[in-house]
Amino acid sequence: MRKQATKTERDNPEWSEEDFRRAGPALEVLPKGLAAVLPRRRGQRGPQREPVKQLVSLRLDREVVARFRATGEGWQTRVNEVLKEAARGLG
Repeated sequence: MRKQATKTERDNPEWSEEDFRRAGPALEVLPKGLAAVLPRRRGQRGPQREPVKQLVSLRLDREVVARFRATGEGWQTRVNEVLKEAARGLG
């Protein structure tokens, strides 16, 4: 016996084949004004005129990485800030 539909299930019915055929990327199917105010997804970069950072491979001591990671989300940005400050002190 099927359980009674909850409010959430009534508000979000299962998609039909027609729903899938009509579907498209949100930025293409939503009104432009609405699409413009949607928040970016985590890790998604915003528009830039030119890249401001350079991807590098860098070997650091495990305890350095562990200490920064322990500070939570954004730890790589904090590493960058510490290195930037140290570079200013070099001359």
